[in-house]
Amino acid sequence: MPAMNANNASNCPVQTRVSQAGLSSPRSSLGDKATRHILTHGRPHAHSCSPCLYLSRLFFHPCTAAHTHPDSETCCHMQQLDSTFWSEVDSRGKDLGLTPSSCLASPPRVASSSGTITLKCKDLKVLQLEIPGMEECLNITSSIEALSSVDSVMMMYPFFYRPQSMKLKDGWQLYPLQDYYQQIASETAAWRLSRVNADFTICPSYPPAVIVPAAVDDNTLKKAARFHQGGRFPVLSYYHRKNGTVMLRSSQPLIGPNRKRCPEDERLLSAALDGGKRGFIIDTRSAQAAKQARMMGGGTEPKATYPCWKRLHRPLERGRPLQESFMKLVEACNDTALGMDRWLSKLESSKWLAHVKGALSAACLAAQCMEREEACVLVHGAEGTDTSLLVTALAQVILDPDCRTLTGFQGLLEREWIQAGHPFHSRYARSAYSHARLKQEAPIFLLFLNCVWQLGRQFPFSLEFSEHLLLVLFEHAYASSYGTFLCNSEKERYLCEVKEKTHSLWSWLNQPSEWKKHLNPLYTYNALVIWPSVEPQSLQLWQGLFLRWIRSSQYLDEAWAEIQRLVTSCEDAPEESAGDRQCHSQPAAVHPLTITELGNEG
Repeated sequence: MPAMNANNASNCPVQTRVSQAGLSSPRSSLGDKATRHILTHGRPHAHSCSPCLYLSRLFFHPCTAAHTHPDSETCCHMQQLDSTFWSEVDSRGKDLGLTPSSCLASPPRVASSSGTITLKCKDLKVLQLEIPGMEECLNITSSIEALSSVDSVMMMYPFFYRPQSMKLKDGWQLYPLQDYYQQIASETAAWRLSRVNADFTICPSYPPAVIVPAAVDDNTLKKAARFHQGGRFPVLSYYHRKNGTVMLRSSQPLIGPNRKRCPEDERLLSAALDGGKRGFIIDTRSAQAAKQARMMGGGTEPKATYPCWKRLHRPLERGRPLQESFMKLVEACNDTALGMDRWLSKLESSKWLAHVKGALSAACLAAQCMEREEACVLVHGAEGTDTSLLVTALAQVILDPDCRTLTGFQGLLEREWIQAGHPFHSRYARSAYSHARLKQEAPIFLLFLNCVWQLGRQFPFSLEFSEHLLLVLFEHAYASSYGTFLCNSEKERYLCEVKEKTHSLWSWLNQPSEWKKHLNPLYTYNALVIWPSVEPQSLQLWQGLFLRWIRSSQYLDEAWAEIQRLVTSCEDAPEESAGDRQCHSQPAAVHPLTITELGNEG
């Protein structure tokens, strides 16, 4: 298939252009006549070349596309279609990530004998396909609609993606929980690795192995699990080597209106304190929401039965309010006709930066409890699969320099998001352009990435990875060629044989050619805790994500390439004398507020 350029665009049956105000680009070809034949008829010519054979698995026959469910021969899910469209439109060859069920923002627009299809993609890009011939336009529309509505996980593109340079088994065992436990075991004998959930019967959203107090047996864990929503009993999330404190996570206890008790759960949390230590329970709901949950059978730990634990409420939005905030922000960013006052008003009304501030504040609270108060922490909300993971993961980035390395950050994501049971499949099915009001949709992981970006901006030398890695993770969470973010839990991945039949994202990211792309050239190891400022004046819009298709990043990319070149040349140069050597200086640390200022006692 010929390469795209402005010169051959006039001879192609399908034209494409980026529909974003303020961003202009020449029209470029989506394909040649063979591609047109596939788009229209759903099958290649007999003499088609390999790219056409590749495309032949992406489209249905137009007569049945809108009425039949795709099979494995004709469709590898919309994500494969995404990859193909992008590879023809953008030479970088990344996934488009078209929004399922809403990739067609509007019906085909008729202009004489041609039509225009608007595609709104999961990575926030908007494309318009100009297609000569209304019949062909409608056929393509039907194909895209059918391909974007595949519900079966095992029909998704990662199950069909087979790069020649990778093996299926690579990457899946890079960050086992056993390795993290060994690091803890080298410091203390107070914790053990339990396989009480080996068959996923105790908690369907937990991994087979969890880290628990050594003084608690598996029978106690089983009874404690029945006392928590979804069976998510308290397990270790992080061990702070500096002072031996720990951070736990769980779901809400099932106290109920009758104030039920569970001696096993009380014993479990008491064992986690290891003697005379005290603990803080950070509830990611408001005190009022926790009381309402108790009337519905949930609740939070009462002081009378958990005397060594002090409860602090740090409410964080999730679910539909967070999704609507994301949608409002994207809408505001796409409207380049806004004046300054109107833009600031829309930015404020989206409340996205307020969510960023709330998440960072809650993480700082957890980090302060461990670092300054030398106390243990338990984090939970309701289900324990969203805001709880957001707080525990962010707190570790703040506290632990190992989590700020490229390898350590991948291990953190594997441990605190993927294995911990964050429901990726339910949370990231649609992205910001969907008009469907789905209760499960919520950009919690995107909020985490945005908070990490804020940390990297305030401490530009302390993170080994760059913004590019965060953008890649955002794209793959919504639409990926790899199986790492598939399904909602380890149990579902096991049942779908994800680790046997798909490639791992970590295997691709850790290839030398990719590894270099994600490094921060200014990185210097910083063993200190990085306390971010959460004042409104300190938080900024993540332009690299939300404005990536609005304005060109050419000059910024060139500047970073020059920085990378200068740093590399300095590393290759002979060592300078100590007096001539310069070091990177970190921004002044912003000391966190006191416990009483950051949280409300329950």
